[in-house]
Amino acid sequence: MKLCHVLTFLGAFLTSFVLGGRGGLVSSLLGEVSSVLGHLLVDNCYQTSCPQAQEIVREITWSHTSKNPALAAKLLRMHFHDCFVRGCDGSILLNSTADNTAEKDAIPNLSLAGFDVIDEIKRKLESECEKTVSCADILALAARDAVSYQFGKSMWDVKTGRKDGKISRDTEALANLPSPLSSFSTLKQGFSSKGLSVRDLVVLSGGHTIGIGHCNLFSNRLYNFTGKGDQDPSLNSTYASFLKTKCPNLAATSQVDMDPGSAQNFDPHYFVGLKQNSGMFQSDAALLTDAEARQYVDLLVDPKVFNAEFAKSMLNMGAILTGNAGEIRRDCRVVNS
Repeated sequence: MKLCHVLTFLGAFLTSFVLGGRGGLVSSLLGEVSSVLGHLLVDNCYQTSCPQAQEIVREITWSHTSKNPALAAKLLRMHFHDCFVRGCDGSILLNSTADNTAEKDAIPNLSLAGFDVIDEIKRKLESECEKTVSCADILALAARDAVSYQFGKSMWDVKTGRKDGKISRDTEALANLPSPLSSFSTLKQGFSSKGLSVRDLVVLSGGHTIGIGHCNLFSNRLYNFTGKGDQDPSLNSTYASFLKTKCPNLAATSQVDMDPGSAQNFDPHYFVGLKQNSGMFQSDAALLTDAEARQYVDLLVDPKVFNAEFAKSMLNMGAILTGNAGEIRRDCRVVNS
């Protein structure tokens, strides 16, 4: 077993120990354990066992992103949805079976895309370094590389050494993924349960600077906010009028850029719009309802600050691991037989 995977196994053991404790202990120590686990992942775990691994991931990801810039948002979202359920263990990649509905088939994940890119990377890595690079690490690296394509360089570090989980349940996705309808207190609690701070919550929300949203996830803010046929009074009226042209009624299922005019550019424009009350989702607007969160919003309109803080928060999120020892899957869609 490679050193990096030995360390990850130790981290998983520590997580199991803490999560087996009393509720108060879990609450007070989970953040510290997440930090420790981040140190147990290492820089370039595959330097000896598969030295070309990161280059292979980058080349394939950049090739696809050059043809489809929307892939950046798709892979970033997939990585986020993976980490928030059972930790960053690649469980989002597993297919459903006859007796189990997997995470990818949960309602919040039905719009995910990019699985074919992960499959292509895995096939190439298996041909070069059999049974060596985990699918969880591939997803973490590909998400980084897809976002980084526009800059021509890596925008944040990805520590590696994750193992692939063997369990994937749609019910866990439903229970753990933050909803676009969430209040700030609900968001804060959900992120805290993963060892992430309010700063991480606000910074990672900046991922909404790329990608699209579906009308059904925010049209209540336009037409029926309190159940009385009204509009969310906190929503910028000009932005609301624009959204109504894209979503003409509550039943609309259209797709709308989350950050109009900048939806394929990874930049802090999301926070500029948010300060103008032009966040698409209730979960976006919720960031303005808390004093601490508002302070971070104000800071993150600066591109240098946003890029630096996003890098830190992605490291924090990427360090969320589970207590399962896991495996190195040969095929990212199925557990090893």
